[in-house]
Amino acid sequence: MASRALAVWHSRRVVGLLVRRDLKVKYQGSLLGYAWSMLEPLAMAGVYFFVFGLVFDTNRGVPGGGDAPGGYLLFLISGLLPWLWFAQSLNQAPNAIISHSKLITTMRMPREIFPVQAAAAKFADYLFTWPVLLAFVFALGGRTSAQGILVWLPLAITVQLVFSLGMTLLLATVNVLVRDVERMVRILNRVLFYASAIIIPSGLVLESDRFPTWFTTLFQFNPLLGLFKMHHAVWYPADAPGALVLSTSIGGAILVLVVGYATFRRLEASVLKEL
Repeated sequence: MASRALAVWHSRRVVGLLVRRDLKVKYQGSLLGYAWSMLEPLAMAGVYFFVFGLVFDTNRGVPGGGDAPGGYLLFLISGLLPWLWFAQSLNQAPNAIISHSKLITTMRMPREIFPVQAAAAKFADYLFTWPVLLAFVFALGGRTSAQGILVWLPLAITVQLVFSLGMTLLLATVNVLVRDVERMVRILNRVLFYASAIIIPSGLVLESDRFPTWFTTLFQFNPLLGLFKMHHAVWYPADAPGALVLSTSIGGAILVLVVGYATFRRLEASVLKEL
């Protein structure tokens, strides 16, 4: 495994070229180009803010309540942007190998670079959305802390990168052999969106007596819950994940990476034959 990782590191320039190619193709022929990276989250934020912020008054569940800087809108944006990164990674993961089948079968290079490239490209897209987040932070008077910037932000990004890479390795490999994976991912994306406390503060579930104990326990064992609570904790320290939720998130990301890479290596020969 160490030798394969070293081979991928030596091929990092190829990964960089593939990422730049994907970004160029994505915005090629578009009148607005890079602006689409900001318009999509803004449109989604507007819809969810109207439904959950105004109609259902979700602001009461935000850590700090109505006195929280930025209220529900900043809470929504700070979870929605990393969610778009996750959702786009999940949607593109099944095609990470298939879309590069000609390169894989004709060139001698570590095949891991293609899932790595897919994960890196979506991370670059996420970075492009940061001007939107910072604009909302300044406009809404959002505040952070040293712990938020030095602990929660790098930890959230690292955990999500590990999770995204493991997920891409797993789904890209299996999808070559079982093409139903891509359709299953679309359904999974919708379920995870509402199960991961992105647009609804987790306290509305964890601190409510309307849900049975088994449901709240299952809710806490969703590894994405801790991930998005870390993203929220950058701006809302009171929403920082507890020990159980945090360990589930970190452990889940590592487990997905290990299972994803093990699956990739085990099925590599079969995948090459199928391509």
